[in-house]
Amino acid sequence: MSKYIRNFLPYCGERTKKINTLVLHCSAHDARHMIRVLEENKLSAHYIVDPDGKIYQLVSEKLRAWHAGESYWRGETNLNHSSIGIELCSLSMGQSEYSPKQIRQTVKLCRQIIKHYQIPQTNIVAHSDIAPRRKPDPGKAFPWPYFAQCGIGLWYDMKDSHAVDEEDVASLLAAIGYDVSDLPAASYAFCRHFAPQFVTDEMNIRRLIEEIYPRDFVLPRELMPVLRACAFKYRLHTKKSRA
Repeated sequence: MSKYIRNFLPYCGERTKKINTLVLHCSAHDARHMIRVLEENKLSAHYIVDPDGKIYQLVSEKLRAWHAGESYWRGETNLNHSSIGIELCSLSMGQSEYSPKQIRQTVKLCRQIIKHYQIPQTNIVAHSDIAPRRKPDPGKAFPWPYFAQCGIGLWYDMKDSHAVDEEDVASLLAAIGYDVSDLPAASYAFCRHFAPQFVTDEMNIRRLIEEIYPRDFVLPRELMPVLRACAFKYRLHTKKSRA
């Protein structure tokens, strides 16, 4: 028996770039319903992970799935061509905790993908990171610190904040990888990933996906040390990857 449940969708294409990014999503459906929704909207992802830990493969990793949409990260656009997309099922759209089994299986899958393609830790991202004006997923309850402990993505160390004396929010967010052309959107996406306590609780799914971020959002001053520490970590790993 295959380790994945295969349900291939035709909504994919040839890649034009090397795989260098892993994008984590969530949708408010179980796996079977999510597959139907993707089919109806002519979209796809490479994998879906159900709360019970079952993994569905919808597109070959060799192909470009249609999961990222209009996107930007660290100077690169149209990330479908260079990324692998994993959808997690979450009836709360990531506003409440994911199941332990789902997280364990997602960690295993991510580790395999990162190792196989040598994906840099700076390029393990949320859908909300690469599309901050359009997407809130995988949500404030996604356990990014735990994933970083497992070698999946980066987390900050507060002692590093003293190594950075910048105060410009846009410059620091850009150092991490965000598109800062809409600064409130980028700032709120940063909070979703690194400071979810500053993200408003919203259990109304329709409102959550229609009102992505407060248009007048300003990064709280008390978060500046966290932002500086994150920027330091991402700059450090960028230097290491270029060495």
